[in-house]
Amino acid sequence: MKLIQCISDMIEDEIDGALEYVEKAVELKTEHKKLADTLCELSTEEVSHISRLHGEAVRLIEDYRKEKGEPPAGMLAIYEYLHKKHIDKVAEIKRYQEMYKAM
Repeated sequence: MKLIQCISDMIEDEIDGALEYVEKAVELKTEHKKLADTLCELSTEEVSHISRLHGEAVRLIEDYRKEKGEPPAGMLAIYEYLHKKHIDKVAEIKRYQEMYKAM
C-alpha cells in the first residue's frame, strides 16, 4: 500500500523535526530560555503529529484487513521494520525532552 509508505515518510519527517527542535532546545536553554522553551514545545507537538499519523496507518491496515484480508507479508514486514525504527527514535526524542525538563 503506497499510502502506508507515504504516511511512514511523513512520520520520518516529523521525527527529524522533533529531534532537531529538542536537541537545539537542550543546547540553548541556559542562554536563550524562551527560545529553548518554544523549541521544546514544537518538539512535543511534532511527537503528537507522529502519534496521529501512526494511528492513521494502523487504521488503514485494519481497514485493508476488513476489506481484503491479510495484507501482503512483504508489506507488513516493511511496516513492522519501520515501525520499530520509529518507536526507537521517538524514545530518543522523549529522553531529550525529559533531559530538557530536568535542566
